[in-house]
Amino acid sequence: MRTATKSFYNQSQETASRGFSLIELLIVVAIILIIAAIAIPNLLRSRQSANQASAVANVRTISTAAVSYWVTYGNGYPPSLASLGGTGATATCDAAILVDEVITTAPNQKSGYQFAYTGEQGNVATSPPSCAKPGFNGYLATAVPVTIGTTGIISYCTTEPGIIHYDTTGAVAPDEASCNGLPTL
Repeated sequence: MRTATKSFYNQSQETASRGFSLIELLIVVAIILIIAAIAIPNLLRSRQSANQASAVANVRTISTAAVSYWVTYGNGYPPSLASLGGTGATATCDAAILVDEVITTAPNQKSGYQFAYTGEQGNVATSPPSCAKPGFNGYLATAVPVTIGTTGIISYCTTEPGIIHYDTTGAVAPDEASCNGLPTL
């Protein structure tokens, strides 16, 4: 009886069939890159949309908090964005604890947007003695993308009627009249 012997040719063929060829690996890498090229822009657009929705919600919160501040403290609209924030157990005229501390503390950024608040139409005639600064008769709250095209595209603003306006260029509204001239949501 003959014993079976393996030739060198059979051994090298068996070894080669155990792995992937270079061409097969390149095809798999190319497919992964094509899928990534399709998915990444959609992911970035989704992130921008989420940031923009968050900015609208935060501008609405600032507007509502400004009205609550007026009603609660009788000091007009708040003198600053910082006076709507604050920490602690007791709310005061100078730290009303009405808005998220991240927004009311410098650099006033959240979810890719920069928030700002300015008093408009002059100070109220009489300010309560418990308040360090007098409030205003009007206000302008804005939200602008930190990096236009990356964190968001649209800027938002609101004034004392509480209507949210938007600018598709991402520019900040410099005053109440400019904000009120923009389209509304």
